[in-house]
Amino acid sequence: MDLAFAVTAFASIFAIMNPVGNIPVFVAITEGYTPELKRKVRNKVCIVAGGILIVFALFGNYIFDLYGITIPAFKIAGGVLLFSIAFTMTKGQLTKAKMTDEEAQEASEKEEVGVVPLGIPLFAGPGAITTVMIYVSYALDSPEPTTNFIFIFLGIFATIAISFVLLKYADPLFSRMGKSGTMAFTRIMGLLLAAMAVEFVLSGSFEAVSNYFGLAV
Repeated sequence: MDLAFAVTAFASIFAIMNPVGNIPVFVAITEGYTPELKRKVRNKVCIVAGGILIVFALFGNYIFDLYGITIPAFKIAGGVLLFSIAFTMTKGQLTKAKMTDEEAQEASEKEEVGVVPLGIPLFAGPGAITTVMIYVSYALDSPEPTTNFIFIFLGIFATIAISFVLLKYADPLFSRMGKSGTMAFTRIMGLLLAAMAVEFVLSGSFEAVSNYFGLAV
């Protein structure tokens, strides 16, 4: 049983989803909502985000095969994407790769903000999907693929569960932490994510050299 894989998978998924850093966005978008409406939005966020990540974890490899994408290439591209997101996070900002102005405008339908922009792409954005699919590739290459697959799903469920609790108490948490507190946490998560992104790029590069040039690395 590879507990190190379980810990790093969870840490990566949690860092890229950054539920603590997303609290101010949730509070701002749901300002003026009734408690019942906030509950519905919170439920939709968790269901949509968790569902998207599980779908890509299960069927991501079929997408690779369909478009002829290799695992090393995806690790390199995903690492670059994650590093760009991490760089923005280290400045205490939400990256545009997670939520665009157009997606924010779609929040006019009150309950539907749980789908767009909160569920997708704020929580389950390109970075989160990329992270899950990269760890799936690691699991497939490991001596215990089934066990590591379970660890990935547990990491997703744990992150969604934590997100649910944080969103449930988003208003009091935000009033206590304030903008500076959430920005500080976002910076820490960004630094952690940057280190993981570099690891993805290095791993993908080594595998690409080995696969395409037949060199031992």
